[in-house]
Amino acid sequence: MTREPRRPGRHFLQIPGPTPVPERVLAAMSRQMLDHRGLEFQQLGRRVLSGIKGIFKTQSHVIIYPSSGTGAWEAALTNTLSPGDKVLMCETGQFAVLWAAMAARLGLEPEVIPTDWRIGADANLIEKALRADKAHKIKAVCVVHNETSTGCLTRLDEVRKAIDAAQHPALLMTDSISGLVCADLRHDEWGIDVTVSGSQKGMMLPPGLSFTAVSAKALEAAKKATLRCSYFSWSDMLANNSNGFFPYTPATGLLYGLAEAIDMINEEGLENVFVRHTRLAEATRRAVEAWGFETQCRDSKYYSPAVTTVILPEGHNADAYRKIVLDNFNMSLGTGLNRLAGKAFRIGHLGDTNELTVLGALTGVEMGFELAGIPHQKGGVAAAMSYIAETAETAKAVAA
Repeated sequence: MTREPRRPGRHFLQIPGPTPVPERVLAAMSRQMLDHRGLEFQQLGRRVLSGIKGIFKTQSHVIIYPSSGTGAWEAALTNTLSPGDKVLMCETGQFAVLWAAMAARLGLEPEVIPTDWRIGADANLIEKALRADKAHKIKAVCVVHNETSTGCLTRLDEVRKAIDAAQHPALLMTDSISGLVCADLRHDEWGIDVTVSGSQKGMMLPPGLSFTAVSAKALEAAKKATLRCSYFSWSDMLANNSNGFFPYTPATGLLYGLAEAIDMINEEGLENVFVRHTRLAEATRRAVEAWGFETQCRDSKYYSPAVTTVILPEGHNADAYRKIVLDNFNMSLGTGLNRLAGKAFRIGHLGDTNELTVLGALTGVEMGFELAGIPHQKGGVAAAMSYIAETAETAKAVAA
């Protein structure tokens, strides 16, 4: 068996999740298991169940499942809805497509508002659809907060205003799997009924945990819902969570890591984390513009602070380009998904990242263009460097 030669230095994992796990979190996870029915675990359970509320900006319950974010999608739908219920969904990208497909598979009736995958959900179109629903057959509005496939962010505050303007009783549900911690999210203030997220992106953990923040209105809806659920039952979770426990064997190692990750976010300051992500995203977009390429997101109103999707010129395969970058510079870039397969690649700038990490990634991207023979203008990295240097003092002042 021939072994690949060792590659010195660290691998640059610049996909939009999973993201690199900080040493502090890895160390926290490297502990012996606990009796998950004992006092020490109860203290850990109460610590994370309380701490995660601040990340969602909610006073309500946040349920932690040992699952991927897809599990939280299913929990959101099955706990609140009944077979045949209509749900209004916005096709902003691949993950919106998958959530709608799940809804159909569960026996719901998704009504999908299409987009060109280059903007977030259009609040005006949501309001129009709700006003047309005189019989209130639509039971939930489901939108992806940060569409990981396109780099487009939905303005959740505008979606809430649209629902209110239509005077419609539908629940508001959002997938913030790649939005949580990267973009401002105000579960309570924006009247969101169900917010789902995952551990492997802005939360800086390995995959394996999902989070579901629920409003009082969502809990009331759950009392009448008739879609069947067992593992993802909110009632079972909440009954046990009230004492710091879980109804089945929890992912103890990941909960150790979660406690540490919450501490790290609070030490930096959640608002500072948002500023950091926004700044690094802008630096990335300036590089893309200087190279002469387009980002998939065509409207600055919807720019994502977590991921930038870059469209390559016609005739150049993005996956072949990604392989050149990986083989030569030990860096992974995100693949284009669905209709963007082979046409675009994604640069992740989320989680435990900083200025030099992003500049290193952009350097690998620009060198990759040279090796792949992709025509571009030089100076993308220089443009990003200039922006980061120009905003350094302002960034320090904000964080102080």
